[in-house]
Amino acid sequence: MRLSLLALLARGPAHGYELKQDLEQLLGAAYPQPNVGQIYVTLGRLEKSGLIAGEEVEQSSRPNKKIYHLTDAGREALRAWYEETADEPRVRDEFFMKLALAPQTGLADQIALINKQRRQYLNTMRDLSKLAAAESRDNRISQLLIEGAMLHLQADLDWLERCQEELEELE
Repeated sequence: MRLSLLALLARGPAHGYELKQDLEQLLGAAYPQPNVGQIYVTLGRLEKSGLIAGEEVEQSSRPNKKIYHLTDAGREALRAWYEETADEPRVRDEFFMKLALAPQTGLADQIALINKQRRQYLNTMRDLSKLAAAESRDNRISQLLIEGAMLHLQADLDWLERCQEELEELE
C-alpha cells in the first residue's frame, strides 16, 4: 500500500479519503477495498519517514483535513519502485505444503485436498467472471486485473491436475 499511495500522490496533493476513492475507482470491485484507517496509518508512516509531507487545511463547516504531497525522497522511492521487477515465485505455497505433509500426518488425503482446492479455484473463477461482467468495460485496469487473476487461477488448476496425475501414478 505504501508505494501505491506514493504513486497516487505523484499526480498531486490529496487527503486520505481521496486516495481511498482513487484506488477503488482505478482497481474496481475485484481488488480488495482498502480500509481508510489503514490508509491513514500508512500515510502517517510515510510522513514520518520523510517520503511525504502533510499540511493541515482549514475547512469552514467541517474539521480540518490534512493534505499530503510527495517529497523529493518520496519521488525517488517511487522511481526506484518502478525500476524493480516483480519476482514472486510461488515456492512457499501453503497449499503445496499441506499436500506434501498430508501423507506424513495421516490427517488428510492428498487427492481430497486437490479436489477441495480445485472447487475453491473454480468458485473463485466464477465470482471473478461475474465481477468482470458487472465491471464497466471502460475501466481497463480493473478488467486487466480480473483477467490476470483468472489466468493465474487457470494455471493453478492446470498445476493441480498435474499434481493429481503424479500422485495417482504413485499409487
